[in-house]
Amino acid sequence: MRRTLALLAWLLALPAAALAQGPAMIPVPPIAPGPAPGPARIVGGPGPGCIAGAELLPESGPGFMTVRESRSAFWGHPEVIAALKLLGQRAQEAGLPVLLMNDISGPRGGPLPGGHVSHQLGLDADVYLDVVTPRPERAARAARDAIDPPGLVRPDQRGVDMARWRPQHITLLKLAATLPGVDRVLVNAAIKQQLCREVPANDREWLRRIRPWYAHAAHMHIHFRCPAGQPECGDFAPIPPGDGCDATLQWWFDRLDQPPERKPPAGKPRPPMVPAACHAILTTPASAAVPVRARP
Repeated sequence: MRRTLALLAWLLALPAAALAQGPAMIPVPPIAPGPAPGPARIVGGPGPGCIAGAELLPESGPGFMTVRESRSAFWGHPEVIAALKLLGQRAQEAGLPVLLMNDISGPRGGPLPGGHVSHQLGLDADVYLDVVTPRPERAARAARDAIDPPGLVRPDQRGVDMARWRPQHITLLKLAATLPGVDRVLVNAAIKQQLCREVPANDREWLRRIRPWYAHAAHMHIHFRCPAGQPECGDFAPIPPGDGCDATLQWWFDRLDQPPERKPPAGKPRPPMVPAACHAILTTPASAAVPVRARP
């Protein structure tokens, strides 16, 4: 039910033009292994789409390491991969522990397992918010696969757990929101609320890019804008003016007082869809010269 509500909310957040005049869609074809050859090319978005010329984030680097590799994907547009590496470097310089990088996109984009509606274009990345647990920069793959950091939000969803909240969380979220090319950073509404309480008035320009979203209590979802030279890539509508610490944030907490929504009758499952232009990107054999990191 939670995934259904998240999908509905995601679709409602799309610009009206994107829903009314979107590209022709086809069911997802069998996806060839490895990345699609050729220069970087993003087709689709926001939401369904694909990417050619994706780059793989290394297992580890200065200030970061990937986790949960048996169920995650770490391919993205080259500019996104560069920005994530920069985030690790800046976090290291700020004295933060090694960042835990999770899902980005598949080698060719398209739907990921687990109900992700986003993460199809190589423009989205999940980074855990854990800044407390010590970890070596080069942990064994099996140990990294078992990592499951706790969330920062109380069970009642009305505030953060102050036993886990640290000033370093503000540092990390600011570093993410000020990366080159970042469009918005999604976190639980309670985390956004805590930022609104603590970030000083003279340092709030970046705060507008921190947006409330369902779940996202243990990780942040970083969404990057379409890079230059990608005419087939669709962006979200611009973020409204202001820091977001207003009635639009209160709306998320008002929803907690509403009765549970009635679950609609289950209909016939629809196959996942992608833009028709993704067919060649998803099916063309990969170059043998491009390495593919095997899952554990």
